[in-house]
Amino acid sequence: MTPAAVLTRVRASSPRARLLGAGAFLIAVAVAVLGFAASRDTRVALFATPLRGDQLAEVEQRLAAWNVPHASSADNVRVAHGKRGELLLRLALAGVPHAHLAGSAEALAHVGALTPQSVLEAQTRDALAADLALGLRGVDGVADARIVIAPSSGGVYADEPHRDASASVRVTLAPGARLAARTVAGIKAFVAGGVPGLDAERVTVLDDRGPALDGDGGDDADVQGALQSALDAAFGAGATIVRAHREPLGEQREVRDVRRAAQGGPLTRSTSDERYASSAKKYSKNSATEDRGSETREERRVASAAATLRLTVAVFVDAARGLDLAKIRALAAATAGIRGDRGDALSVEAVAFGDGSLDAPHAARAPAWALPFASLLPQLLTGATLVLAVAFGARPLAGVAVRAIDRAAARGAARGVAGIPPARVYAALDGEPPHVAAAIISSLPTVIAAAVLELYPPEARAAIVRRLARANSALVPAPEELIRER
Repeated sequence: MTPAAVLTRVRASSPRARLLGAGAFLIAVAVAVLGFAASRDTRVALFATPLRGDQLAEVEQRLAAWNVPHASSADNVRVAHGKRGELLLRLALAGVPHAHLAGSAEALAHVGALTPQSVLEAQTRDALAADLALGLRGVDGVADARIVIAPSSGGVYADEPHRDASASVRVTLAPGARLAARTVAGIKAFVAGGVPGLDAERVTVLDDRGPALDGDGGDDADVQGALQSALDAAFGAGATIVRAHREPLGEQREVRDVRRAAQGGPLTRSTSDERYASSAKKYSKNSATEDRGSETREERRVASAAATLRLTVAVFVDAARGLDLAKIRALAAATAGIRGDRGDALSVEAVAFGDGSLDAPHAARAPAWALPFASLLPQLLTGATLVLAVAFGARPLAGVAVRAIDRAAARGAARGVAGIPPARVYAALDGEPPHVAAAIISSLPTVIAAAVLELYPPEARAAIVRRLARANSALVPAPEELIRER
């Protein structure tokens, strides 16, 4: 169908039909735009560099736990553009993702038959250390670990001493975590069991702050962990926070206690006999002591420097839970083994817990039912804007479209009648509005245009000449003019 036929059909229709057609066309365009916008993925890559498989799985697990919408690819995660900065900050605070460690399967995948033995031994040792470090990441309280293994050396020469295998373990503790003595001993046993010829005594464990964790003096961590787990099981996770501090004795003490007990009756008995004879002027005095024997019992007590001098335990209770502080105090005293003779202290207080989020502690939170509507809000606003645009701008836009079609048809007709006599041009333009006739006549040669204008009646000629006299007339007139004409 040619543009002229479309224009003829549009002219034949009523103004209401034109308006409805223009509105339907705009609605179809709006629906197409909305469909394209809805189907277009506007999410961005979360990380600037590609992730390894273990790192990608770790990030996906953490985002799923936070209920964050995301799309996974082969080496990255795509999230909403506005959430990227916040998610990167939260992941960094959580220590996710961990640094990639090449395990045995990855490190030995490219080993060939011509690989030197020294290189093969070094790769095997590094792969073994990576496997052990990956195993320690699952220990409670350990956020990350790095292991360095020094193999045993028999010495090349006879005067070189023999060196046994050793290992150093550096652990990164989770926020607020402290390793108990049995946990440190377990780490040493775990590393020693994974390295052939390594004794647990030659494994050194230190945290990321530098102090060595030798497993001594871990009573405070043991008490804290035992009390925290008991309170969590009784009142629910997050209801209480336990912190324990153990003050060591700091010096070795030895106490000896000797006790003597009689075998029967009093332990000792003393007698005295004193006599004086006046006639003989004689004086005598006899004293005797009887020891009935005893059973001697000697008790010796030795207190090491790492013994507990004083234990202090603090229990923070969420005030919003309304828990019984007296019961918690009694349970905590029994679980931690508080001793009054030693000077131990126990404090149980109800405090207001924060929400632990990245926002301000007292920031208002939207209710859960409003979250689905928040995700649909941009689409609703876009739809409402389009409806308002169609309701108030359909008529001006329809006029603009009709005028553009008229101008295009006029230009096409002008090219077709360029070589036709003026009478035939006049006959072809019979019934056309003045602006269409002016558009066609303006494109004709000057002689033919003047001849065509002479054939018009004076009033029609004046209307056409007024439009021909406009300087730089636009192809599409202003909307105000269209509204005024229609």
